[in-house]
Amino acid sequence: MKEKTVTIKDIARVSGVSKSTVSRVLCGRNDVHPDTKQNVLAIAREMNYEPNSLALNLKHQKTNTIGVIVPETINRFFAQAIGGIQTRAEMAGMNVMICQSNESRIIEKKNLQSLLASHVDGLVVSISRETDNSDHFSVLQQKGIPLVFFDRICEDIEASHISTNNYEIAMQGTEHLIEQGCKRIAFVTGPVHLSNSKMRLKGYKDALAKHVLERQESYLIHSAYRSENVEEYTRFLINLPQRPDAIFAINDMAAVEMLYVLKKCGLRVPHDIAILGFNNDLIGEFIEPSLSTIEHPAFEIGIAAAEVVINHIRHPELKTEKRIINSRLIVRNSTRKISN
Repeated sequence: MKEKTVTIKDIARVSGVSKSTVSRVLCGRNDVHPDTKQNVLAIAREMNYEPNSLALNLKHQKTNTIGVIVPETINRFFAQAIGGIQTRAEMAGMNVMICQSNESRIIEKKNLQSLLASHVDGLVVSISRETDNSDHFSVLQQKGIPLVFFDRICEDIEASHISTNNYEIAMQGTEHLIEQGCKRIAFVTGPVHLSNSKMRLKGYKDALAKHVLERQESYLIHSAYRSENVEEYTRFLINLPQRPDAIFAINDMAAVEMLYVLKKCGLRVPHDIAILGFNNDLIGEFIEPSLSTIEHPAFEIGIAAAEVVINHIRHPELKTEKRIINSRLIVRNSTRKISN
């Protein structure tokens, strides 16, 4: 049989004082007679009273909880980022509530409303591919609730954010392909309004310009981050009058599907076309040929995002903070043209 929870009302009945007096004693107030205080505390101990931490937190407008909104949890990058957020939150003695927007702006707004209704102390968000402005996040500033963006960032709102060196790493990846002798490099980019997509695209374009390589619009593919239409745009690229000799993919899952399509079409990787992925998914190391990729430090990004939002929760006077966590190029066989 479940043991009955002891309440302030129970302590007041046994001690013969009012509930408000018991409450003042348990909250550590000094406006209670010492004898009464000693008696109430003794009775509370005898009755094994345990304070309701949730009720106390709500009374003080704190729930010790961080809200998290991500586009999808099945994506390895976001799964790892959530792991980093949870690890740092646990170290700080805080809880985490996770919502998934499913790449929908409408669902993202509902996620936000649900988390606000749960009285989270701060939010960590990576926006959906449909989110092109920060209108629905402005309520957080009005309420004084800390907001930290990571990876995908709303640029039209003043908020802390954690990002990677998207421009530099896209430029480095493109230059790696050029160093392998590639001159016709196709680039698959994400939604044009997302900050990470814009910076990666700029890095690609600037790398071509630096090496005086012509940029062809037909080599530029705008795609979603999910593996949608990969076979369609891969076949489009290889059927161009001047077929690309390298493709910089939007992510590793798309790159793996490209490898499959290219093999079906009788093309060899990297001899005929080099393939470079993004994210360093586990599968890339074990396919044939092994996949060159960009390692996106998701766990570290999650750690940093949680750390910044916790700092803002505990120190509201802090100014917005912008951190960059560096990605790195991992070279494997899918781009090693010179050695083959």
